[in-house]
Amino acid sequence: MVKVETQVRTPQVVFMQPQRLIVPLFQRPYVWNEENQWEPLWGDVLRVAKRLLDDPNGRHQPHFLGAVVLQQIQNPAGTMQERTVIDGQQRLTTLQLLLDALHRELKSFGADQPAMRIETLVVNPQAFWEQPEDRFKVWPTNRDRAPFNAVMAAETPMSYEHLRHSDSRLVQAHEYFARRAREWLQAEGQDVQARAAAVERAVRELMQMVVIDLTAEENAQEIFETLNARGAQLTAADLIKNFVFQRLSGSGVDIETAYQEYWKEFETGFWETEVSSGRTRQQRSSMFLNHWLIAKTGEEILSREVFYRFKSYADFESGISMAELLGQVSRAGKVYRNFVSAAGQLTGPVDRLGLFAYRSSVMESEVVKPLVLCLLDPEEEAIPEDQVVKALQVVESWLVRRMLVRATSKSYTQVFAQLINEVRKSDRHKAGDVIEEYLRHQVGANWYWPDDDEVRQGLQTLGIYRRLSRGRLRMVLEAIEDHRRGWRGIAAGLGGERVARGKYAIEHIMPQRWQQHWPLPEATVPADRDRLIHTLGNLTLLTSRLNSKVSNGPWSGPAGKCTHLKKHDVLMLNRELLDQANESWNEEGIEARTQRLVDTVLEVWPVPSGHQASGTSSTKRRKRRITLADLMSAGLLAAGASLHPRSQRFAEHTAVVLPDGALDVNGVRHTSPSGAARQLTGTSLNGWWFWLVAPESGPCLSDLWHAYVHQRDMDVDDEEGPDEGE
Repeated sequence: MVKVETQVRTPQVVFMQPQRLIVPLFQRPYVWNEENQWEPLWGDVLRVAKRLLDDPNGRHQPHFLGAVVLQQIQNPAGTMQERTVIDGQQRLTTLQLLLDALHRELKSFGADQPAMRIETLVVNPQAFWEQPEDRFKVWPTNRDRAPFNAVMAAETPMSYEHLRHSDSRLVQAHEYFARRAREWLQAEGQDVQARAAAVERAVRELMQMVVIDLTAEENAQEIFETLNARGAQLTAADLIKNFVFQRLSGSGVDIETAYQEYWKEFETGFWETEVSSGRTRQQRSSMFLNHWLIAKTGEEILSREVFYRFKSYADFESGISMAELLGQVSRAGKVYRNFVSAAGQLTGPVDRLGLFAYRSSVMESEVVKPLVLCLLDPEEEAIPEDQVVKALQVVESWLVRRMLVRATSKSYTQVFAQLINEVRKSDRHKAGDVIEEYLRHQVGANWYWPDDDEVRQGLQTLGIYRRLSRGRLRMVLEAIEDHRRGWRGIAAGLGGERVARGKYAIEHIMPQRWQQHWPLPEATVPADRDRLIHTLGNLTLLTSRLNSKVSNGPWSGPAGKCTHLKKHDVLMLNRELLDQANESWNEEGIEARTQRLVDTVLEVWPVPSGHQASGTSSTKRRKRRITLADLMSAGLLAAGASLHPRSQRFAEHTAVVLPDGALDVNGVRHTSPSGAARQLTGTSLNGWWFWLVAPESGPCLSDLWHAYVHQRDMDVDDEEGPDEGE
């Protein structure tokens, strides 16, 4: 059995002494990226920094970053210590990039003392340099050394676009952390020196890693395998259960009765199902406890903090016994389960809460659930139904409008924690009014409520079919259909039933493959038509899919799409379409219908009268290209995986995924899927569509691309997205 001694260390301790942490040549290159690692890491730093700002002299819990394994290298006495990085090179390299970027920004803002404290963690004293690279605390694997050196040794001020290797992830990471540090330090109306001291202390003293430091003689491979062996980890719900019943065991409470009445339900299939929350998966019971704590505290609480925050709340804030607290958790669980179940009710009558549950689930907005628990808290005085409905309508409008204008969702956990605080400190009888008033006055990219002009301008030209997931787009079209049926606010529609949810097919009226049957008018550019066919006015819902021949066929004629819509479709959306289109469907019809549908969208999800959003110019999100390395970083694709051609003509060939995200086809290295496909077939085509993850019937790279983009709610280049019409 391998015995491993570990120490918990801060970046201050890990990087303070003169040393070189060397990444071996056989390690994979740097693959971390913004969505999966840089942004969460910086978010962790800022959460701690904000706590320090609010209470500089208080005692603050450190934040755990993960583990690293180092092995000592025997070197002559008096020379600089060296260690090999056995595990954790991505984490250590990223920390060095973050620290160096922060050091430069601190200096540029005149925060000299914090900057000097950070500098000692980035640069070895010159007295220990024998080679130029001896200045660096971490020296990455050979493929990454040139870009690492370029950005870490560059002169200040930094011009990232002019650096050699400016397209390297290492350079991009440095630029990301520099930009975010600059945003933090230059916050309007804030004390720069106080913010500088808070972020410097947060990253230097209040981040922690488990460091395993092996001697030169120890078997590093055996220890590495032991550390990475599979084992069952306790969930937050497991830890909380143990904590609760340990406390109850000494209180005279009948443990068996308490378990049967209040906790047994949380060990059924519904609660033990693993569900997604953003980029992570966890048991629903653990996610519920996270949401319940947010509802009770009005704080942003990460999933890894749930157990410790529950202990603190139970011991110091709840003001009730553990038995009473367990009862509260159980009753809140019933509210939570009803809400989740309502989201899955796709046919038949549905109340406003159920509709909100469905629509928020389609938008993958787990952040709304703590607010729902707050509004429906069985321990608090009931909020009048009209105010609950108003709260749901306001929040849904805020979410949908931001989705339609592609505003960032990065701060939603903070927004909803603050909404809970607003409700908690105000008159619960006016909760809907309070939430509306709060949201209408928010400014800035992460918080504002888009007004009518911005939504209209965006939807007139947005290729919504490509930019929204199918579920989200279907939900928008369903809402328009409901509106056509007479569902306005709380007023019931014609026939008393809404359109079936999550069921119908999305159809392009003018098909994506228009070339054969839809001739271009004079002076019309093909690219303009290609853009227009993906806009809202050219999309509809169908109760059943048309066959491919009809779908891609002409508009008019006995076998045309118009005829089939008249025969087989009963939706109000299509009745209106047929009345307006008559015998032709063209660019003018698409643009006019887009305007009408946008009018409906603005009515379905209204804003307060006269509302004008502030600061919307800052909402444009940075676009970037998605690479195979991004999919690998997200765990969607693995190094060494074999990809298979879609065409059976090339079935004997495969593409092997390399550790840096390149593809090897017949011994030739390619940096993109399309390049690899072109080399194999001799023709230009979309490699994301061409390469399958499994032979014949498996998903293609395009499917992984879409999963990555929609899971992270990203803005990407329109031209980059895998073309489903290939």
